[in-house]
Amino acid sequence: MTIRVIVVDDQTMVRAGFAALLGAQSDIDVAGEAGNGEDGVALARRTRPDVVLMDVRMPVMDGLEAARRLLEDPPPGVTHRPKVLMLTTFDVDDYVYEALRAGASGFLLKDAPPADLISAVRVVADGQALLAPSVTRRLIADFARRPAPRRDPALRLNGLTARESEVLELIARGQSNAEIAGALVLAEQTVKTHVSRIFAKLGLRDRAQAVILAYEAGVVSPGQD
Repeated sequence: MTIRVIVVDDQTMVRAGFAALLGAQSDIDVAGEAGNGEDGVALARRTRPDVVLMDVRMPVMDGLEAARRLLEDPPPGVTHRPKVLMLTTFDVDDYVYEALRAGASGFLLKDAPPADLISAVRVVADGQALLAPSVTRRLIADFARRPAPRRDPALRLNGLTARESEVLELIARGQSNAEIAGALVLAEQTVKTHVSRIFAKLGLRDRAQAVILAYEAGVVSPGQD
């Protein structure tokens, strides 16, 4: 299956370089490029990519607002929601953290090795989150500082089976499908099925949202191993 990608970055050489690298892969098709968030949103609406590589800081509209428009507030009649992978220069960029809250599937440093970029696109297209340990730590620390939410997110988990609840907890601890399979003595395909059912029942797009919900619901707590 070919992964459709668009690249949104205000630096022409960076944009062209990423597009050329990804376009050279047999399983990736670069459907277009844009130089700011506003054009990126319009391009995504036209081309319906699987993954949007989105720069954080851009003129006209920054990557955070563009991600919100693609993931949180599509216009009437628009049902397609791509996976959004944020591009940044620093792994502690506050915009990246906010983008994860908006529903982005992760982030990638612009100076990452080419192989990491290619792998990141494939990982995100597969519905997995790409979270560096530094970002995950900040996400957890933020929950530790927050008061209890006004609405109890745990109510959303009532429809999960006991096994699905176990899988959700391990997702929140950052484990991959293979690691979850080993921990629960299951086939990896069985874990994938559980993950898909969890996403469907809870209305989640990917693992990043699952991690956020699990912490908000108290499935896992900051400081737990």
